[in-house]
Amino acid sequence: MRMRTTRLRTTPAVAGVSALLLLTGCGAADMTRQASPFANAQGAKTVTLSVQSWVGAQANVAVAQYLLEHELGYRVDTVQVDEVPAWDALSQGRVDAILEDWGHPEQEQRYVEDKKTIVNGGDLGVTGHIGWFVPTYFAKRHPDVTDWKNLNKYAEQFRTPESGGKGQLMDGSPSYVTNDKALVKNLKLDYQVVFAGSEAAQITQIKQFAKEKKPFLTYWYTPQWLFEKVPMTEVKLPPYKEGCDADPEKVACAYPHTPLQKYLNADFAENGGDAADFLKRFTWTTEDQNEVSLMIAEQKLSPEEAAKKWADGHESTWKKWLP
Repeated sequence: MRMRTTRLRTTPAVAGVSALLLLTGCGAADMTRQASPFANAQGAKTVTLSVQSWVGAQANVAVAQYLLEHELGYRVDTVQVDEVPAWDALSQGRVDAILEDWGHPEQEQRYVEDKKTIVNGGDLGVTGHIGWFVPTYFAKRHPDVTDWKNLNKYAEQFRTPESGGKGQLMDGSPSYVTNDKALVKNLKLDYQVVFAGSEAAQITQIKQFAKEKKPFLTYWYTPQWLFEKVPMTEVKLPPYKEGCDADPEKVACAYPHTPLQKYLNADFAENGGDAADFLKRFTWTTEDQNEVSLMIAEQKLSPEEAAKKWADGHESTWKKWLP
């Protein structure tokens, strides 16, 4: 998800997190009140990583944890926190790092620029993008559906029992970065935003629609492993221009493409030793992330198993991250 607006962004995720956590998505408890005993521990080789609920971010954490533990000898703890509360936890030292942020300008201003309790840890190496997608099998039959101006023509086909007589635009969690309600209103679309509740719930619904070859319109994002299982085609929204999403109520443009960022607690960045250096150097490709994500989400490997399998096959990549 690539945005530079002032709304929550989750889109729109592992070490120490079970496969079950992957399936629970954004419904996990708010961990900001459950500070890890390892965060900011003086003199101990410990690191605490914030793990978001989507599988791409979980893949980042899985690999980082595996290498921190097996190559650098650290004890790694993870906590699941929604996106905005994670910034609060990071500022207070309750977590040491966020490895995938989709852009939170208000938090960046408050903690990076003003309070200076958080520092940018560099590019993750992955560019994220949120958009609206239809299944490719539907787009092939109706090529004009890929232009937002034609969406009302298909509203009836996208209708569901949950959409109140309008076409359904399926979103994930309300905590994700989303402009969709404003977009539907401002573009005068005959659609209702319906939240699945989490990435996992949304994936389940998309797979069911695809199995039955039903039409659907969904908020989705790249990179994401599901495209390999359910090919989807993006609907072109009005072009994104810098600042077009500045007012949450007036948004009438597409989502931007954003290089995903890492953020570190300022004290940890300065005094975190090899672990901090490693996390600053951690950068990989969309293909790398999708490879690990697919192993976790589809092949049902544990995060540690997926991380080990990836690390065994990509030593030349991760060796560069070591201090």
